[in-house]
Amino acid sequence: MNNSTPPLEGTPLIAPSSTDHPLYEQVVEACRSVYDPEIPVNIYELGLIYTIDIDAENAVDIKMSLTAPGCPVAGEMPGWVADAIEPLAGVKQVNVELVWEPPWGMDMMSDEARLELGFM
Repeated sequence: MNNSTPPLEGTPLIAPSSTDHPLYEQVVEACRSVYDPEIPVNIYELGLIYTIDIDAENAVDIKMSLTAPGCPVAGEMPGWVADAIEPLAGVKQVNVELVWEPPWGMDMMSDEARLELGFM
């Protein structure tokens, strides 16, 4: 009988956020101030912010996606997110990276976003 443990499943598609970091809630609120110009809901509630990683030096690393790769503001939105976060007291630096895996889907929206857009 083989007593070896089974291999671990793959890493999660979306890395966990630094939810216990003191700056986390302020960073989330800053993300909530950024809106997709075509949709009247902020990008956080839309589920476009995948990961908020804040290190011990207070450097903020954001992984985000867009509703579609051809989004007209694809080149600008990461800058809008960085501009919203950088002024927060204590933030050392901000890096915003666009990722396409996993692809964004409507199931990533919060209940508030679904209600606002008439999907509930």
